Amino acid sequence: MFGYEEFGISLSFQFAYLLLALFIFAGYTYFTYKFTVPRVGKIQKVILITLRTTALFLLLLVLFEPILNLIKKEKIKPTNIVFIDNSRSITIDDQTKREETALKIAEDLSANSETGNLSFYTFGNKVNKIPVDSLSKINFSDGATNISNIFTSIQKDEVNFSSIILLSDGVFTTGNNPYYSAVKTGVPVFTIGIGDTTRKKDVEIKKVLYNELVYVESPTTIAATIQNFGFAGDEVTVTLNEGEKFMSSKRIQLSNAGIQNTTFEYTPESTGEIKLSVSISGLDKEFTRANNKKIFYLKVFSNKIRILLLASSPSNDLAFIKASLKQDRNLTISSITQISTHRFFDELNYSLLDSTDILFLVGFPSDNTPDDLWRNVRNKILNEKVPYFLSLSPNISLAKLLDLKSELSFTINQTLEGYKQVQPEISPQFANHPLIQHNSSEIVEAWNNLPPVLQSNNIFLAKPESKVLSLIKINNKLINSPLIVLRNFSKRKSITILAKEIWKWKLQTATKKSDLFESFILNSVKWLNAADEQRRVKISASKKNYSQGERVEFSAQVLDESLNPVSDAEVKVKINSNKNTYETELQLVGGGIYEGAITLSETGDFSYIGESFRDGVKLGEDKGTFNIGEIDLEMIDPVMNFNLLNLIAKETGGRFYSTQNYSDVLQKIDEINKVSTKEKIITSEIKLWSSEWMLLLAILFFSLEWFIRKRIGLL
Repeated sequence: MFGYEEFGISLSFQFAYLLLALFIFAGYTYFTYKFTVPRVGKIQKVILITLRTTALFLLLLVLFEPILNLIKKEKIKPTNIVFIDNSRSITIDDQTKREETALKIAEDLSANSETGNLSFYTFGNKVNKIPVDSLSKINFSDGATNISNIFTSIQKDEVNFSSIILLSDGVFTTGNNPYYSAVKTGVPVFTIGIGDTTRKKDVEIKKVLYNELVYVESPTTIAATIQNFGFAGDEVTVTLNEGEKFMSSKRIQLSNAGIQNTTFEYTPESTGEIKLSVSISGLDKEFTRANNKKIFYLKVFSNKIRILLLASSPSNDLAFIKASLKQDRNLTISSITQISTHRFFDELNYSLLDSTDILFLVGFPSDNTPDDLWRNVRNKILNEKVPYFLSLSPNISLAKLLDLKSELSFTINQTLEGYKQVQPEISPQFANHPLIQHNSSEIVEAWNNLPPVLQSNNIFLAKPESKVLSLIKINNKLINSPLIVLRNFSKRKSITILAKEIWKWKLQTATKKSDLFESFILNSVKWLNAADEQRRVKISASKKNYSQGERVEFSAQVLDESLNPVSDAEVKVKINSNKNTYETELQLVGGGIYEGAITLSETGDFSYIGESFRDGVKLGEDKGTFNIGEIDLEMIDPVMNFNLLNLIAKETGGRFYSTQNYSDVLQKIDEINKVSTKEKIITSEIKLWSSEWMLLLAILFFSLEWFIRKRIGLL
């Protein structure tokens, strides 16, 4: 009926109650009109009873909230999609006539587009639908290949996709590995490989290994992996550059193994983000030189991190911590150690506090700590937000320490006398946390087997914004109480060890040639000194190196002072090159996340600064750098990725085709279409009880009853 295959009515109460109420109302109405004054005819009685019963029934329906349910089934015909790689890698001249072949296959498929129900799309930087009559205009000009994007794009659509034809060389230069997203689509993918699988004579820099975080005037090692095919025994020059500045070079002979490493010692001379590149000289008959260079970036920090150790008395904890810190020549170590009430090892020098970057509080403060000293330390932590490392070593005064209550990572729920022996217990979830890394192969196990240290019997609780890196263990029984607590909140960072005699950890690990203790102390310095992870405004480019013509994508996270997402901010990014300035505005995605993109025709190095405003008030800014076009990512790999294309086809139930044997792909698609028609169930609900017409009808029937009663003179 009216195209609907099923319909029904549902009520808010059981249908039996409606029938019972209707029976009662009908009986009451009949009894009302059984004896009338004056007497009326039988037909008039029937009309009056019918009018009142109908009106009451309509009111009952309003109370029982009837809903009319309509169900219609709609057949959805299968759709098959052809994705054509529009990236510059299709223009590589490998004697297979890539461009010509790709256009011919697209033309052959388009000739059957109606019978096969085919839709055509190009992909590269992004996915675009293309009319059949425009296929010949494909120019293979995109500067990046994002294959995974084609699969995620169709997952968002409700169209009945029954198959996918992927026409590509299988080399992706941006995005995730497309294999996983292809399998998730649940439809067969037929891949047609463009290009040659034969390896070409080539020399390339396969990868570069380096430390991303280094210190100025401190040498760091850069290792480049060089791969060659067909050039064993030839000599090349490997060069390290800082920006355009020559730094070093080496002449090497290419190995018979086809792969080898070469290293450089690099010493940065300034702080900030430094662009470096490793390149190799080209050889005659080398197929491509696009892969002869790698660009990467280092973050260079100040050469000396200034550490101030504060201790209420000499102790083993102080001695071992200080010895560990001295192993890093990039640290400047100073100390203020109290001997007695008014005596210190060296003259008390408050200027050390003024210049410190990180505080180490080892059993500090005590009851004997001078008020002026403690006031200056509190000011550094409370007002200047200097990060600190705290250990509850001997002589510490917890009562005085609570002057820092708002900045501590823990609270004391109950104060008790005495100490207990506890061991650390690191959860496996923190196995990769930078603070606990060391030279042992069993990182977590080594921590969990450390000797006991002494912890006060006080009941400690970690604050909600803190992270418990280690719980305590007593006689191998895990206790839900913190031992090592980290806090990184509102630009304030701290590490706290809620115990003393941690020097025992060093003694045990020393016999096993483990650097656990030293690494923990030095890793603590790096963590405390690292840029604040909770900046209110974070703006970044999606990567550092872009191909010419590739869209530069930005993302931003904007938080308020309480670190809640801000969804009504204005976020703009200003981009500068040596010649021009560009600007783009990021749009809200949700939850304080903003995204935007811009395509630049220029090539070279670019810097950007992003700013966020709300109601004219600046919330914060972030900045960075990127490069366009110095390395053409699309030309780096000239070989078709057969393994990926074949794997995608095999795992999704499709098939891999070469450019010579794709003729039966449409037959395969036709077979799939015959069993791929789907039914879409469309349901509609009409709330009868909320219709004003129902109330109007009830009023009309009551009015007619009243009119007739008056006409015949009923009381």
